[in-house]
Amino acid sequence: MNPPMLVSIIINNFNYGRFLAFAIESALAQSYPMTEVLVVDDGSTDNSRAVIAAYGDRIVPVLKENGGQASALNAGFARSHGSVVIFLDADDTLHPQVVEQVVARFQAGAEVVRVQYQLETIDNNGKLLGLAKPERPSAIPQGDLRQQVLLYGDDLPWLPTSGNAFSANMLHKIFPIPEAPYKICADYYLSNLSPLYGVVEALEASGGCYRVHTSNHHEKDHLDLEQMRQLIVRTHQTHHYIYEHAHRLGLLTRLRIHHGVYSPDDVSALAVSFPANRLISLRLAPAQHPLAADRRMSLARRGIWAAWRHRSMSLLLKFSYISWFCLTCVAPKRALPWLAESLFYPRSKDSWFNQFLSLLGRAKAVQNLPVKAKP
Repeated sequence: MNPPMLVSIIINNFNYGRFLAFAIESALAQSYPMTEVLVVDDGSTDNSRAVIAAYGDRIVPVLKENGGQASALNAGFARSHGSVVIFLDADDTLHPQVVEQVVARFQAGAEVVRVQYQLETIDNNGKLLGLAKPERPSAIPQGDLRQQVLLYGDDLPWLPTSGNAFSANMLHKIFPIPEAPYKICADYYLSNLSPLYGVVEALEASGGCYRVHTSNHHEKDHLDLEQMRQLIVRTHQTHHYIYEHAHRLGLLTRLRIHHGVYSPDDVSALAVSFPANRLISLRLAPAQHPLAADRRMSLARRGIWAAWRHRSMSLLLKFSYISWFCLTCVAPKRALPWLAESLFYPRSKDSWFNQFLSLLGRAKAVQNLPVKAKP
């Protein structure tokens, strides 16, 4: 019989005092008794610390100066004692049975380093919006994902921070999270590095709620070039961390991309989302584009090559992406916002990309490409 596992639920908070109590209550209400709840306040200026103080010794407060999300997660993990860790955003909540379900998965497999679970969306007032991230639990990546991360990890639909439980043993191998690059969206680092160290599993049932509200700057339904540029920089930096850890683990010896040695530039080389983001950024605002070496034709070629070589795409979808890269490379500037939103927000009724797929006979809408923090 497996010994009981202590689970650390680490709530990271910055000025979300109006939501914080809901997150704390959901952590304290878990059916699994072996839990500790830590609340990291990252220098809030609202009523957050009063909310934290009201819970007394039922939680472990970690109060610090503002330093960003990575620094908050680092501070919380340093104070935690659990062998399983859940990082819960202060505006989200957990369902009461999720820790119990997560522990069962970790106990069932020694190689499991991460368990993901679907999140239902709620509004400001906690009302269910009828959507989930992702829409189907079967869409959550699971298994041995090391090769997928190295070849097309940018296209994998990772869950937001609150939709994951991590092995503390694995976290010790990738922590501390670099704080300067991940003042926001630290889940990029966690999502992409953790699969290199073992098996990722997924629950069949929803594990919590993801709050969609006006203060959530990463949940948008329209093109935001500044956010896109931040994503490009963050993705580029994450590729280097993936390469470093993969090299350390000896995962690169059999990988060859352009008939040569696998390099940091080859990380996620078969993903279409990264060249797509870069091509839109370069074409719409070349003076602000963050990667100075990028050129229109080379990005289009990279996207076309990635789509053609992508191992999980149907021939029809390959052709669709190839068509998009060709059009976006040569289209007049006034057509580019339309092309961008058609690809990154395909659920729009005006989405050219969805209409194009429909004409070709593809029934289901494509998933949003990561122009924003990964849902």
